[in-house]
Amino acid sequence: MNKVLVLIVVSLLGLGIVGAIIGITASNKEIALRSSIEKQELVREGYYDKMWKVIAQKAEVSNKYKNDFKEIYSDLIAGRYGNEKGGSLMKWIQESNPNFDTSLYLSLMNSIEAERTGYLMEEKKLLDLANSHRILRLSFPTSLFLSGRAEIIIKVVSSDKTKEILESGIDNDVKLFN
Repeated sequence: MNKVLVLIVVSLLGLGIVGAIIGITASNKEIALRSSIEKQELVREGYYDKMWKVIAQKAEVSNKYKNDFKEIYSDLIAGRYGNEKGGSLMKWIQESNPNFDTSLYLSLMNSIEAERTGYLMEEKKLLDLANSHRILRLSFPTSLFLSGRAEIIIKVVSSDKTKEILESGIDNDVKLFN
């Protein structure tokens, strides 16, 4: 009888130690995930800030180029043909005139697409971390130790238009320029 009691005590003690190890491991994983999520939220914020600064400044450069070109071109044409009588149209056709370089606009469009894609990737990393945290909290046996810990909610950056489309389930607006 005494051996049975010792065996039961040792078994319970062993289960307690295993449970404590599982609990400590689960807690450490949860803390690591929470910390990674907090870091990724800062990365996402920094990326968003960079994205808008790059796009805004490239747009500003493109707009300045457009305005400067317009000013220079108008002055150039007025100076060449403003006082002449007859034949100025033929001279204009024969001369080489400055061309408006659209590469700044192409660069701006490429930056918009690349920056938005990069931001989406940072947001996906954040959502993946939050999902891993949720799975850890809700899966057995770690749920026994972590069920009382708060779920991490990630706020996704979106637009009113997207929210309306998701709510209605309809997206018929395919025109880019109204």
